[in-house]
Amino acid sequence: MILRAPRSMQGRLFALSLLATLVALLIAAWGIAGVLERFVIAGIDQRLDAEIALLASAVDGNGDIDRARIEARRGVLQSGGGWRWRIETPRGAMGSADLPTLPDGPPGPPGLHGPREDQRDGPDVMGGPDREPRAIDGQTEQGVRLHARRYTIVTGSGPVTITAAAPRRVIARPIRDAIVPLLIVLAMLGIVLTVAAWVQLRLGLRPLRQLRDAVAAIRAGRVDRVDEDQPTELQPLAAELNALAADNEAALASARMAAANLAHALKTPVATLALAVRDDPDRARQVARIDATIRHHLGRARDGHAGTRVATPLAPAVAALVHVVERLHADRHVTIDAAIPADLAVRLDAHDLDEIVGNLIDNAARHAESAVRIVAAREDRVVRLSVIDDGPGIAAADRQRATDPGVRLDERGDGHGFGLAIVRDLVALHGGTLSLDAATGGGLVVTVNLPAALS
Repeated sequence: MILRAPRSMQGRLFALSLLATLVALLIAAWGIAGVLERFVIAGIDQRLDAEIALLASAVDGNGDIDRARIEARRGVLQSGGGWRWRIETPRGAMGSADLPTLPDGPPGPPGLHGPREDQRDGPDVMGGPDREPRAIDGQTEQGVRLHARRYTIVTGSGPVTITAAAPRRVIARPIRDAIVPLLIVLAMLGIVLTVAAWVQLRLGLRPLRQLRDAVAAIRAGRVDRVDEDQPTELQPLAAELNALAADNEAALASARMAAANLAHALKTPVATLALAVRDDPDRARQVARIDATIRHHLGRARDGHAGTRVATPLAPAVAALVHVVERLHADRHVTIDAAIPADLAVRLDAHDLDEIVGNLIDNAARHAESAVRIVAAREDRVVRLSVIDDGPGIAAADRQRATDPGVRLDERGDGHGFGLAIVRDLVALHGGTLSLDAATGGGLVVTVNLPAALS
């Protein structure tokens, strides 16, 4: 199973914060447990060293054990519960019979420097090769783990080894008793830190969400710039967004001016043409439609906006265009089927919608073998409209080029190669997208994403 990083910035930052918190708490738990273990072992070592000192006081300079002295102090020695001790001399041994032979370990920390003078019997000076007791770990034949301390002193008859041992459970028990509440405290601390990280991220990323909403407001036409009163890190981004919006507005104004100039230039020829065809009703209607389109673009250029607050129902517009295209291609016997939900509306004015959908249906009918299908559905803030034909389609390598002005991939029939280019430009003007794909079973699918009407 492969773990994937969250797609959102907030999710990634929170995951990193959670991971860092978890690692920090684990390191803290490991460090505290280690310190606690050393502290407990040091306490046990002190008790074992005290026993060794007590036992060493019962050994005289000749290596003989004063058994009466040990019996007199047996109540002070640890006994039972797994505690063990043993004195081994060249002349014999005394102590716990089940204390196994344990390997020598390294010298322990400073604690016992041999028996004190007041614990020695006689004037003989006793000393050993080790200035400190050695720490030893091992286990009995029954599998009981032991922690021991060993000290060697030199007597007149040879070295005397004194060993005192405690069961490892007396070390593990207090550690276990302390680690459980420690883990609870660390878990509570982890929860607090996690909640704090989440709140910090929510508050820290709030300006980004506000900036996103401001950009959406620009696209919807409610405002024309974002507020540059942002945190220091976001001020350059806000300034660049405003500069981009200003550049787009300037480019759009230039395009509108060009459209207005073109509309003005066509007014007189269209009026002359209208006079010439006034006796032909069909041609007169087409000329009237051309004149209405020119007036629309001229009026929109004067208004200075692309009609972002309008809502045009999609189904009636498509039905009217289907009727017109069927008449234009009546000789080809192409069936055009439109499945458009009645409640769909787009944020385009009627003339722009007719220009976009009309070009798409006409282009599909021109290249279809027998059928054209039109489907539409709303996806969030977008209306996805697809026109599918069963024609020869367009090769994947040529689809991008097919939307360039004046490009005709099929030289048969009429047309000038501007239909898809006009659609692409108009869709882009309204913040939408155009895509060309292969249809299932052959043919072409042309899809436009248009802004849905504000609900």
